[in-house]
Amino acid sequence: MTMTKDTFQAILDKYADEIRQIRYSAHSLHASVNQSYNQVHPYGYHLDMVAKQVQRYGYQVCTDEADVLPLMFGAYYHDSIEDARRTYNDVLRTALQFMDEQQALLAAEIVYALTNDKGRTRAERAGERYFKGIRETPYAPLVKLADRLSNAIYSFRHLNEENDFAGLNAQMKEVYRHEMPQFLEALTAKTDDPRYTLPPEMVEAAKALVEEVK
Repeated sequence: MTMTKDTFQAILDKYADEIRQIRYSAHSLHASVNQSYNQVHPYGYHLDMVAKQVQRYGYQVCTDEADVLPLMFGAYYHDSIEDARRTYNDVLRTALQFMDEQQALLAAEIVYALTNDKGRTRAERAGERYFKGIRETPYAPLVKLADRLSNAIYSFRHLNEENDFAGLNAQMKEVYRHEMPQFLEALTAKTDDPRYTLPPEMVEAAKALVEEVK
């Protein structure tokens, strides 16, 4: 059974100190490898966007107070293996600094599920094997959609000459628009377990975004 919005927010408030520490740790990690977002912002800008989406919609899929810290860790660390030179065991050790062993394992699994496969093209890096891993990992579909929605919001609503490095932002806007229906389908698991599902309100937000006037 999922939570009410108020219950979920109360748990976020209860663990606010731990979440702030996780946020600082993730920001510092990506800064240490000189990663930026769209060649304009510190990478923490993107991590905060993803975490905000998870905080906004997480109540619709979260079933247990013990899952909230792993979920927030997954939001902040989702790119740490792929982009910040961490291994699965590195991520697990970091998670253990903030939560118990069972929670840390869930947190690491979310991060691992969101790590792209090896491939020469976008399609190869995020093929059926990749999406299958997400669908089979609790809360990974939510975090992946939060990641995509954050990127799409940035591309659709913050497009201007100052923040569009080499035209990439405009290009990705059309990629996200084109991919969204198939992307949502690829994330949709055939299960009644809320932990593997997508928040309905978040899905509608994603659909509405890509239908905005070009």
